[in-house]
Amino acid sequence: MSGSLALVGSGEYLPGMAEFERSLIEDGLKNQKAPRFVQIPTAAGRESRDRILYWQELGRVQANLLGVEQVFLPIFDRDAAHNSEFLSQIRDSALIYMSGGDPHYLANTLRGTPILDALVENWNSGGSLAGCSAGAMVMSSKIPNFRISRSAPTEGFNLLPDVRVIPHFNKFFKWIPESAAKILLDTPGDSVLIGIDEMTALVRRSGEPDWRVYGEAKVHILKGLPTQQLCHDERVIIG
Repeated sequence: MSGSLALVGSGEYLPGMAEFERSLIEDGLKNQKAPRFVQIPTAAGRESRDRILYWQELGRVQANLLGVEQVFLPIFDRDAAHNSEFLSQIRDSALIYMSGGDPHYLANTLRGTPILDALVENWNSGGSLAGCSAGAMVMSSKIPNFRISRSAPTEGFNLLPDVRVIPHFNKFFKWIPESAAKILLDTPGDSVLIGIDEMTALVRRSGEPDWRVYGEAKVHILKGLPTQQLCHDERVIIG
């Protein structure tokens, strides 16, 4: 049985998302996973050391609040993504969380590595898997390159091949030019395009067919399904 899968617009490790992260850990515990909260900070791998330490400290405080073990894995390049010592820390963990940063760097660093195989194996055997911002975008088969408009999309992890996520949706289009917005909104075929606001998540719980909204703002179904805005605790079937 696959574990719970969460797509988060923003807010990883913040107090406002603590109860949501607790629920993901509890989902993993129900599937006989160990009480470990594993942080995968790869998307921030090209940020400053101070910024990396900031994310690590946020995760430490959150894990202490939730009463579980924090495991911060410094996977910032492809060599680290082949480090066998990290694999045992991923296996049988209640929650694996890919945090924000650069989705293209995250995808290119982990794709085709033992670390990604271990993440997927843990999820397929009942652990919860969450991705925030960049971590949510890589779940798809393709990640549009909206910063460099002429560049081809980056291959994602293909866990949700026909779903594309725009994180920080309530702020995103204030940050990027109209040309970049058009790239994000241009999805192929019957793909489902979803905008997820900050401090908001869309989660499919282990064993459940539908997705549920959690958080203080909204999830926006933009293409591929009837257009709608969903608030906390509302549900939608995707695929």
